[in-house]
Amino acid sequence: MVGLRRKSRTVALQALYEIDCTSHAVEAVEEYLFEKKELDQQIIEFAKHIVHGVNEKKPEIDYFIKQFAPLFPIEQIAPIDRNILRIAIFEILFDNKAPIKVAVNEAVELAKAYGSDTSPKFVNGVLGSVIANALSEKRKNAPQADKLKINKLKK
Repeated sequence: MVGLRRKSRTVALQALYEIDCTSHAVEAVEEYLFEKKELDQQIIEFAKHIVHGVNEKKPEIDYFIKQFAPLFPIEQIAPIDRNILRIAIFEILFDNKAPIKVAVNEAVELAKAYGSDTSPKFVNGVLGSVIANALSEKRKNAPQADKLKINKLKK
């Protein structure tokens, strides 16, 4: 399963990168990347889930990137790094299907494979800030009993 999900994230990254850099329609990119290539159906389904989720939540995701990478205007972040962050933030804050540590690790691995030498550190730093903020917000808004659960999540 891990291999399928990693491959799905890679394919989703390719699709999001193309959509971001060329402004091609999502459907056209999906047709080319998902249907013309011979990929396992599970890979296609999870990749589509990521692509559609990121596109649907893009304004909110980009808000978090802007908030936690303030020295880097979003349009000046390398497109590969920007889309790796979008995938990870979608998975961490909106999808909740992968454990936080898995989403961060997968993002860092994508950054190592496709980004620059500084990409893994940048991606990890931004995601660390996003997670710390999300946990802090949950802690503030949670009833007392849930605060104990949230504190355990941090560990």
